[in-house]
Amino acid sequence: MGTPPFAATVLEALLRGRYNVVAVYTQPDRPAGRGHGVVYPAVKRLSLERGITVVQPRSLKSGQATAELAGLQPGLIIVAAYGLVLPAEVLSLPGFGCVNVHPSLLPRHRGPSPIASTILSGDEVAGVTIMLMDAGLDTGPVLSQQEVGVSSSDTSGSLGARLADAGARLLLETLPRWLGGEIRPQVQDESRATYSRLITADDAEIDWRLSALEIWRRVRAYNPWPGCHTWYQGRRLKVHQAAPCHAPAEGEVGEVVSLGESPAVGVVTGDGVLGLCRIQMEGKRDMSADEFVRGRRDFAGSVLGSR
Repeated sequence: MGTPPFAATVLEALLRGRYNVVAVYTQPDRPAGRGHGVVYPAVKRLSLERGITVVQPRSLKSGQATAELAGLQPGLIIVAAYGLVLPAEVLSLPGFGCVNVHPSLLPRHRGPSPIASTILSGDEVAGVTIMLMDAGLDTGPVLSQQEVGVSSSDTSGSLGARLADAGARLLLETLPRWLGGEIRPQVQDESRATYSRLITADDAEIDWRLSALEIWRRVRAYNPWPGCHTWYQGRRLKVHQAAPCHAPAEGEVGEVVSLGESPAVGVVTGDGVLGLCRIQMEGKRDMSADEFVRGRRDFAGSVLGSR
């Protein structure tokens, strides 16, 4: 059970491990892009390529959905970034339980956005947890964990890819021991629990009153989605890459200032200056901020954030 590329990486590992994947559950197809064409989830695309049965219920809470799943007689259910709640009737179906591949070191960053939350919190170490699911939100006992370092250049996209690879490897190491009765699940320490929140498109707009450090983390955490943006001359300006700099914060909040180096420009924030590295004007291509400035001499001195 899974939906995005993270889950597809886990599924690929299971197939390499020669496990008998009788079916794949993933979220329904959804329209995407400007043309609102239907886009298959990454897990569905991989499953169709491999000839695996794909099931896409809108919910698992109906008796019919549970009955259909029970008819598959699963011995084990692997869950990775599925996005739907598994009711008690589903959790109790497989003899070896429902095992979740969660991209954080539980009990830290439980919930729907652990990778983004890792970057937003400034964590230097991330990780993956293989856990036995229960009725709570990522509260089940831990089967295994592995740490993964976080670099200052990591985005949710790059860190997520490394966590997916680490999670897939750890799952293949853990499953034989779990199925063989060699693992004693470890209860999570509730005193150390933190929760991530659901990231939405509303989080994408930059509030320049925040500190340069916080905005920098958001630019990384919301890349590739929803992608941070601001407003310049009434048009959306996406900020793909940025970095805090040591320049003095002289000017009003949101004002673009010349830095005289690379990056060539930065923006005054509520605390410090955020250097702009890669940006993209609405309807234009992604480019370095240095290149953007050469074509728009009036960019420095403008104030971002107002439509």
